[in-house]
Amino acid sequence: MKVDHKNFNIHASLIEECRNGNSQAQFELYSKYSKSMYNLAYRMMNNREDAEDILQEAFLECFRSISTFRFESTFGAWLKSILINRCINQLRKRKVELVLCDTLPPGIQEEETETVYDTGKIFKGIEQLPDGYRVILTLYLLEGYDHTEISEILGITESTSKSQYSRAKEKLRNILTKH
Repeated sequence: MKVDHKNFNIHASLIEECRNGNSQAQFELYSKYSKSMYNLAYRMMNNREDAEDILQEAFLECFRSISTFRFESTFGAWLKSILINRCINQLRKRKVELVLCDTLPPGIQEEETETVYDTGKIFKGIEQLPDGYRVILTLYLLEGYDHTEISEILGITESTSKSQYSRAKEKLRNILTKH
């Protein structure tokens, strides 16, 4: 796939201004990305205060290390990776262990059903998932990472990512059918 370099990174001039210490350029980048990054942090952390803290820390890290940004990806993807790593580190600090194993418990089937749920209820259900399930479900379903990328981010096997995703969906279905 050929990259369209003209539109690949639409914020190149802002990034260059940030490298020169321009606080207005930093504010513009923050304004463009803060809402979507907050939403991601909130989905991963399931706590507004933690999401706000992580958002601020991620932007601070971003602006401190913006000289290392090499335009090999979009600025948004680079910032998202900083934010996701911050979330994962915070979850680890909480000493929350991801529930990891490679097989499904007996009785859980992997076939899909055709049930339709309200989006608001789905997000409320995701908030009720244990941290490990919520992180994998968020990265895969909402952020579009594949299981190979998730396994690299979390330091787990690809099959573990797949089984955890399957369990997260099943747990989410159970939560949604109870409400």
